Amino acid sequence: MNGGADFLDTNVFVYLVDARAPAKQGIAKALVGQALSDGSGVISHQVVQETLHVLGSKFKVATTRADRADLLREVLVPMWHVQPSEALYGAAMEVQERHGFGFYDSLIVAAALQAGCKRLLSEDLQHGQRIGKLRIENPFAA
Repeated sequence: MNGGADFLDTNVFVYLVDARAPAKQGIAKALVGQALSDGSGVISHQVVQETLHVLGSKFKVATTRADRADLLREVLVPMWHVQPSEALYGAAMEVQERHGFGFYDSLIVAAALQAGCKRLLSEDLQHGQRIGKLRIENPFAA
């Protein structure tokens, strides 16, 4: 993967379809649009699963199966570059032990590192924190 790539966390895709938060939706649309146009966006299987789960069951505004299928095909699959592997899970356990994150957050960090991303775009982790060459950024911070 390109060393200039950004790893996009699940919340970016949730805000992409959440019209109840128009400022965040605008940011998400810009991030996803750029990532798709220049091929700089990276996600893992975990982001695909979480996004479809949240939008299909936990999301306060109903999304249809057809809407989720379109999102999967047109947005998620083109960015899906990190697959589950023994090495990924091992790296996630190392991140968890070293940085004290929960396992699923550690799995996101490990996937971003494995893909050689420079930035992890998420509102769930500490903005500005560095893990190796990876910088965590909250694109929705004021």
